[in-house]
Amino acid sequence: MRVTVTTSDAPTAIGPYSQAVKHSGLLWCSGQLGIGATGEFVADDTAKQARQALHNLEAICSEAGTSLGKALRLTIYLVDLADFQAVNAVYAEFFEAPYPARATVQVAALPKGGRVEIDAVVAL
Repeated sequence: MRVTVTTSDAPTAIGPYSQAVKHSGLLWCSGQLGIGATGEFVADDTAKQARQALHNLEAICSEAGTSLGKALRLTIYLVDLADFQAVNAVYAEFFEAPYPARATVQVAALPKGGRVEIDAVVAL
């Protein structure tokens, strides 16, 4: 059975999608930008936006009864791959070995002019 997850501790969806969906022992988290619950970016800085995106994912995981530490896979979308190392440093604040699987890709643009977006698949 598919169950949607919503928390006021992360930004509301900016389109017709859920913050996350629980299904078959997994939590599928939609991409999170570096915006706070007010819908505003925390900074223009990519690293600060990445930190906020990960905090948003933590809040969603918590609402679902799990934690970001149980992440199986994340995808990081960057407007500029030159920010890769800065985002890696922030990522290391949230995860320790054994690390989840991950992909990082450069994109032409992100919603609302964001610098980074992160999604996750997390074990429940």
